[in-house]
Order: sequence, then structure tokens, then C-alpha cells
Amino acid sequence: MGIGFVFPGQGAQQVGMLDDLRATEPILNDRLAGASETLGFDLGEVIRNGPEDRLNQTSVTQPALLAASVALFEIWGARGGAAPIIMAGHSLGEYSAFTAAGSLRFNDAVNLVHERGKLMESAVPDGQGAMAAILGLDDELVSSICDGVDGVVSAANMNAPGQVVISGESLAVDNAISECSEAGARRSVKLNVSGPFHCQLMTSAAGELKSLLDDVEIKKPGIPVIHNVNASLARDPAGIRDCLVRQLSTPVRWSECVATMLAGGATTVVECGPGKVLTGLLRRIDRNAEAFAIGSVDDLSVALGEIE
Repeated sequence: MGIGFVFPGQGAQQVGMLDDLRATEPILNDRLAGASETLGFDLGEVIRNGPEDRLNQTSVTQPALLAASVALFEIWGARGGAAPIIMAGHSLGEYSAFTAAGSLRFNDAVNLVHERGKLMESAVPDGQGAMAAILGLDDELVSSICDGVDGVVSAANMNAPGQVVISGESLAVDNAISECSEAGARRSVKLNVSGPFHCQLMTSAAGELKSLLDDVEIKKPGIPVIHNVNASLARDPAGIRDCLVRQLSTPVRWSECVATMLAGGATTVVECGPGKVLTGLLRRIDRNAEAFAIGSVDDLSVALGEIE
């Protein structure tokens, strides 16, 4: 049995996340303290007590989720959990995966995603961009509808069969939602996000992100990591930099990433972060794959007991 690890992106955060683990796992508290020192503010306090709008700021959410996810990965190993044979992360989670795999130093990764978050926040003025989840249509049809709408809008996350997130200019997203509804979408949901991520409106931010990545040491991962942009395995530091830059303005091909993971020998997948969003998506992508989340004391104990 091979184990794959997946790391969540924005949306998995909530005030008080991992509180039960913070009471029992020094590794988590140490990682939050280290992240706080790097950032210059008490990240652990924001996670513990909010306020929610502060935690939901992209430049805060991203280091919070990365620190929590990397700590959970280390707790898993310290508890004797089996090592993964392959890993992937959804959007921001790709940085968590590369950190866990030894490509990025933890403090470098914390600072990098904090700055990435600020770039994403500032790339498009408030109110001018939007994202929406389209349920019940296949990827190709959603992409085709977006192509036919005036303005900038495109598929941003191919999350699972029948679940695509679109991103772009606010009016274009609204028009695409209407077109998708007429085409038979079961449901369309506007997302509470601070910007239109993973579309061409992030191109300016991607250029600035390249400069940040060029200044950070990146090593070949010790555990294979799958890229969001092409669902292929990371090969070398130059390729990692290129894919992380492109990821900001191109779609997250999550269904394909999971398919690559399963084809690579993973029969069990562990979601390494707060929440169970990726676990739910996995079950929609392949019902035969076994999935566990480890974002609480109870969930961690169950997963450790079931996976040998």
C-alpha cells in the first residue's frame, strides 16, 4: 500500500483550527512560533482568536495554512506514521508540499507565501474580480462557456468531476454563471475570496512572484511532488520555480493531480491540513481510493490506527 499526502489551499482556514492538537502537540506550537517570528506578528494568536476577517486576509491565511499543514506532516512522522510515496497541494498547498518534501526551508516558505498573498491581494482592485464554483457541468463545457463570455473569465480550479471554479472580472464571472445555469448547471456559488486567483488577471502578480522565487533557495524534493499546472512530477529547482510562477495565473488541475498520484502507486491518501475539503474531492474523483484527514486529535488517531 502506497500513501499519498495532499495539502489544502485557501478556504480550509477557520478561527480556532487545530486547537485540540495545539494542546497536545509541541511541534505545532513550535512551527507557529517560528512562523510568527518570521512574519513579525503573532500568527498563533490570530489563528486562535481571530478576528475572522484578519485570518481570512490572503497574506495571513497563506502562512497560517502552510505552518499548520507542515506541522501536521511532522506530527504524523513523529507519531510513527508511514512515509508518503508522493504528494500534491491544492494552490497554496503546493508550497506546503514542497516545504514538507524539503525543497523549501520552512521560514523561507512562510515569508514567500506571505508576500505571495500580498501580491494576490493587490493585483486587482477590490470588487473588480470574483470567483465562483460551478457544479454539475463538465470541465470542457464550463471552459467553452467562459471563452464565449465578453471580458476576462476562465476555469481556475478543475477540482473534481462536475466541480469547476471559474475566475475573472466580476461582470464576466456573473455572465458566465448565467450561461452555465442555462446550460444545466446544478448550482453556482460565488466564493468569498479577496481576488480572482488562477486567471490572467494575476499575471502582474506572477511577474513579481518570479523575482521573489529567484531569491529563494529551492532544492529537488526528497519526496515526489505533483505540480498544479500540468499534473506532472517536479523535476528540478528551475522547473519548480517556473511552475510556481505559472500556477498563479493558470488553472489548478486538481482532478489530474489526483489521477497522477493514484497512477503513481498511492492507494491511500492523507489530507494534511485543517478541514476535509480535499478528502471530499478525492472521493468524487475516485471512489476506490481510501482517504483520511488528520486535522484533529481524533482524526489523527484514526488515521494512524488504520494506515500501517
